[in-house]
Amino acid sequence: MNARQRRTLAQVFADPVRGDIPWRDSEGLFGALGATVRQGAGSRVCVALNDVRAVFHRPHPERVTDKGAVRAVRRFLQTAGVQP
Repeated sequence: MNARQRRTLAQVFADPVRGDIPWRDSEGLFGALGATVRQGAGSRVCVALNDVRAVFHRPHPERVTDKGAVRAVRRFLQTAGVQP
């Protein structure tokens, strides 16, 4: 992982939960962790990592994730065995 991806991982696991993480940084983090990222229907993004699958909705019109989406990404990463 590069510095940007390490920073994004730290932001995802930060408390209090942040609501200003750019979605493209989250997708970059998934790729750096070895996840398979696939575009689904509409704004859906299907992610698979360590036999754990999740579907996220790409935020629009804003380009940043809200706190609920950050919590979902955090739960997904924890379930997949990723630690900060």
